[in-house]
Amino acid sequence: MRRVLVSICATVAATAAVTTGCAGGGDDDGRARNPRSRPAALTWQQELRVADAQQRLTKQCMDRRGFTLREDRGLTLDESRPVRFVQDDVAWARVHGYGGRIEAKGQALHARNPVGTYRQSLSADRRAAFDAALDGGTDARVVTVTLPGGGGEIRKRLGGCMEEAERRLYGDPAVWFRTGKVVTGLNALYGEQLMRDRQFSSAVRAWSRCMKRAGQPYQDPQAARDAVRVNTGRLGPARSDEAFAAERRTAVADATCARQTSLRAVATARETHYLDRLRDRFGKDIDTYRHLGQQAYDRAVGIVPERH
Repeated sequence: MRRVLVSICATVAATAAVTTGCAGGGDDDGRARNPRSRPAALTWQQELRVADAQQRLTKQCMDRRGFTLREDRGLTLDESRPVRFVQDDVAWARVHGYGGRIEAKGQALHARNPVGTYRQSLSADRRAAFDAALDGGTDARVVTVTLPGGGGEIRKRLGGCMEEAERRLYGDPAVWFRTGKVVTGLNALYGEQLMRDRQFSSAVRAWSRCMKRAGQPYQDPQAARDAVRVNTGRLGPARSDEAFAAERRTAVADATCARQTSLRAVATARETHYLDRLRDRFGKDIDTYRHLGQQAYDRAVGIVPERH
């Protein structure tokens, strides 16, 4: 389990939404309410709508500057759902397994890269103008964030239409970027403790026993997914239907056992426990990040409809 639990909120790359930590935040059924009235984290559905709004605003800005920018709506709302370490939606698993085919679809959409193709079709001068219009180009200011726990630094260019879109949504793009990277990087400070947490470890062992009874002998959810990936690769494209059927069987058992053992509730509660212990150092960043996220969602509602 040590190899997988950097954070129980880690997602498989089957979502177009930005990824945030889930401790103390919303779940798939709606926004969680904090008893102390602190700002709540966005649900993944809300994150996706914000991302769609950001695309829309960026496109409108680029249109005004004489460039074409396509919006990405390749995945449906259901397909955009992130697959977290604990996946307990049995109905979703019956249809999508662990999202293997969704991930493949997303990769195929990304490989077509219409924005990159359009950019390459431009002359050198127009390409430089496109870059400047999109993110400020080489003259854009750069913001730097030091990650918690000695995780190094992350830099981002701020300028052009991308900055304009973020400013419309978040107010201050630099503050949003800084607090976002700090908050989503906090698991580096408690991940080892979470892995050794007795309540969480006990719940994972209960999940494993349940899976063994279901004919799926795996130590933890990540081990089950790793085995599915290996099996899919071994069977190859010619036996893709067989591989997907096996993926769905394992995913359904996984989700069923997660529900029966309350693994998700335990995992969320224990991560919230460790995150709350960091509030004396990072509480302002957490609250600012969530406040700006909620502000962006409220604005996004007036810009784009929810994806279907």
